[in-house]
Amino acid sequence: MGLKQEVESLEKEAAELIKNAESLEELGRIRVEFLGKKGKLKNVLKTLGKLSPEERKEIGQVANRIKEEIENLLREREQILKEKALEEELKKDRIDISLPPSWVEVGSAHPVVSTLIEISQIFISMGFSVAEGPEVEKEEYNFDMLNIPKDHPARDMQDTFFLNNGMVLRTHTSPVQIRTMLKHKPPIAVIAPGRVYRKDADPTHSPMFHQIEGLLVDENVTFRDLKGTLKIFLEGIFGKEIGIRFRPSYFPFTEPSAEVDISCTVCGGSGCRVCKGTGWLEILGCGMVDPNVFEAVGIDPEKYTGFAFGLGIERIAMLRYRINDIRLLFENDMRFNHQFKGIR
Repeated sequence: MGLKQEVESLEKEAAELIKNAESLEELGRIRVEFLGKKGKLKNVLKTLGKLSPEERKEIGQVANRIKEEIENLLREREQILKEKALEEELKKDRIDISLPPSWVEVGSAHPVVSTLIEISQIFISMGFSVAEGPEVEKEEYNFDMLNIPKDHPARDMQDTFFLNNGMVLRTHTSPVQIRTMLKHKPPIAVIAPGRVYRKDADPTHSPMFHQIEGLLVDENVTFRDLKGTLKIFLEGIFGKEIGIRFRPSYFPFTEPSAEVDISCTVCGGSGCRVCKGTGWLEILGCGMVDPNVFEAVGIDPEKYTGFAFGLGIERIAMLRYRINDIRLLFENDMRFNHQFKGIR
């Protein structure tokens, strides 16, 4: 038998073995047997040196073609065997999805969600309705119509996420109050819960957090009405024994304005590290709606008065559940979340 015929016979032999191979391991052995460094094809080609240059060229071309053909046959058979193995595995490990699971982890409301629901229910019980608005807001609604001038620190680039075409990620839910007053005439009583955004991130601040703001507009609304409303709310959340105090403050959209403190929920007002020894914790801001805001939305400030307030949901949740790092609320650590099973 000539060398060319011997090489071609190797192709037929390998093809037959590959065709009948029943496992990937068997294919591996065939590959080594024919294409390995000490394989049959290599052994045959070792004798090329005895041939003339013309014969070496011809046999070399035949050998390369046969090598490529054997590799193609190996790949094709390997793919077939892999698909067959996968099919067998799927049949073996088939799952009946109609069967009930052997174990079910029961979820619960996130502490922020449960706090938001509870706060909303308290104000709804007092006659407030819930209003919503977009999170991508016009600068006009987020600042201008709320009596926040162009040079006010609240519009600083370090605080606000500015977008294109006069849009921002809202820094508070007060724009919802503006939208409500533009659409409806007094009397108005709404709360506006939702996500807000500011460039801030540390153990007590997050670039995204939740606020709920309230607005009441009618004839003869006074600061006394505001204090009474917030007293009912805070006692509903923290209990009737909670201490409450109002401190004069400043907000562009209310006048007069106040910040509201509650007695420390950790030490009961005696002074501790959480309240920095004062016995008090700041909880929200509030005030009577500034006449400039009424004029911006077309409400007669001579006829109507109103109050507004705003608070952070995470702040309330952290005080209620003694959470010392706001980032725990957003990291989705199941060990943390598991502690709040059973709460609303």
